[in-house]
Amino acid sequence: MLFIFSCILLHLASLTIAQTQFCSNDVGNYTTNSNFRRNLNSVLSSLDSNTQIDYGFYNLSVGQPGPDQANVIALCRGDNIGIDECQNCIGNSSGNILQFCPNQKEAFGIADTCILRYSNKSIFGVMEDNPVSILVNTVNATDVNQFNQALQTLMSRLRSTAASGNSLRKFATGNETAGFDTIFGLVQCTPDLSEPQCDDCIAGAIRVIATCCDGRQGARITSPSCNLRYEVYRFFGVTPATPQLPASPSPQAPSVPPPPPPAEAVEEMITAESLQFDFSTIRAATDNFSEENKLGQGGFGSVYKGTLSNGQEVAVKRLSKDSGQGDLEFKNEVLLVAKLQHRNLVRLQGFCLQGIERLLIYEFVPNASLDHFIFNQARRAQLDWERRYKIIGGIARGLLYLHEDSRLRIIHRDLKASNILLDADMNPKISDFGMARLFVMDETQGNTSRIVGTYGYMAPEYAMHGQFSVKSDVFSFGVLILEIVSGQKNNCFRNGETVEDLLSYAWRNWREGTGLNVIDPALSTGSRTEMMRCIHIGLLCVQENIADRPTMASIVLMLSSYSLTLPVPSQPAFFMNSSTYQSDISSSMDYNSRVTNSSEAKTEALPLSANEASITELYPR
Repeated sequence: MLFIFSCILLHLASLTIAQTQFCSNDVGNYTTNSNFRRNLNSVLSSLDSNTQIDYGFYNLSVGQPGPDQANVIALCRGDNIGIDECQNCIGNSSGNILQFCPNQKEAFGIADTCILRYSNKSIFGVMEDNPVSILVNTVNATDVNQFNQALQTLMSRLRSTAASGNSLRKFATGNETAGFDTIFGLVQCTPDLSEPQCDDCIAGAIRVIATCCDGRQGARITSPSCNLRYEVYRFFGVTPATPQLPASPSPQAPSVPPPPPPAEAVEEMITAESLQFDFSTIRAATDNFSEENKLGQGGFGSVYKGTLSNGQEVAVKRLSKDSGQGDLEFKNEVLLVAKLQHRNLVRLQGFCLQGIERLLIYEFVPNASLDHFIFNQARRAQLDWERRYKIIGGIARGLLYLHEDSRLRIIHRDLKASNILLDADMNPKISDFGMARLFVMDETQGNTSRIVGTYGYMAPEYAMHGQFSVKSDVFSFGVLILEIVSGQKNNCFRNGETVEDLLSYAWRNWREGTGLNVIDPALSTGSRTEMMRCIHIGLLCVQENIADRPTMASIVLMLSSYSLTLPVPSQPAFFMNSSTYQSDISSSMDYNSRVTNSSEAKTEALPLSANEASITELYPR
């Protein structure tokens, strides 16, 4: 079942989440005056008066079996949240789901203490584990192995208890000690499921933990038929005794308010559906993708400025219609970019997927890209040394986050001046993850038969042999530093009677003690010591030997600590005077001709600059 999310949520949410709706187009749409709409209104309006809701579970059908029948399931959290709170939650969900899914005959809504689901097909006694909403506590466990072992023990126990519940309640809570921590857990199924169905649904939710939340102190995973949550603090109230049919339910105990989570325990919505925009909204925001709103043209599509109805400005990348990329691959790209949250990375706001249209919506960065300044004679003066040094440091911190501090290790593979955007305060933001490669954290390098990137920024081991690692990005960063300091592009230029590239020019002058020649003449003020130190760091980054290049963590330290002695760099790769430069380029071009359609994790982001000589994949979109 394919659900399309039709409202916009923040990436980060508190423990009390906003209403979340998933709207499905699989079973068709309805019109305002249709029989289905009348049946749906009737069944939703009767929720408040239903007596079964005392147990936190409600199901009802209105209309004759067929395409106009409205079937509804509602479920409140089972830890004795109270009848009034349960009814209020379901009542609010009823209104919200009609607002955000105004024409769909099937939808699923999630709130903090209840879920609501309706369809024109039979949903009672049917286990449905799609879509899945995932919220993750971003704080790491102290001892991941010990925490995971305790969590598995707890979830296994709760899963068995909940699955064996009766037709009124399938719910369990408990806790397990994990070293100095105590894990509190909650699992729940809709009571219309059989014991095997509930067991299977929770087992599937438990498996999701390993893919989204490994080593995190908490998570909430919700599907239409079951949900689970765990934290290192007690987040649930007193659980009433499970009623035994036909006895009446146990008297309700007073609710126990959960303690507030630690300030850093923020949850992040990471489902693709949570980021979906409606196509008509983006079309209106960009004035039907008018030329007046066009910001630039990249290898994979055009970029437009848009203004949403609330006044928020966004940048919209409209991917090429002949991309050939599937819906699942596109959503995976969205998920990868959405997980990257850092002040020096361009932030993904959402996406749109409708027919052949694929749109990516980003924060709007007003000052375009770095190359518009450092390679432009008129604008170059706007970047004094203080700003350039700040830009270098920001790029370094963004790369360090990608390589070491994010949940996933990301190799960018196309770091260059045109992929560094500048915000209103000239802070740098790394963009365009269309060629990025995802690593698990214990991976250090990879190989590919598809060479992607831009000549002049590519490390030699990658250009010639397809070998890439974090040190490939370090090489590109070194080229970028030298460009920022010199104001020169890293391509061949004439220096008197000699034709040189920037790396050769910087290396020769540094070795001969004339490094000041490399500095941009527009930099009339600023610390020459810092400039020379940046040239030194840049040369360390572009060394031929991969092992000699520093890591981004070392580079950040070099940029912030002037007392740190820098090692002596060796000759850079592609050194012009070595007579290997042209053969290297030829070799990389020949290698690129042997492209195969292998599977790689890629993402997409926002280039806003003029086209450069890039090597691109044959099948990405």
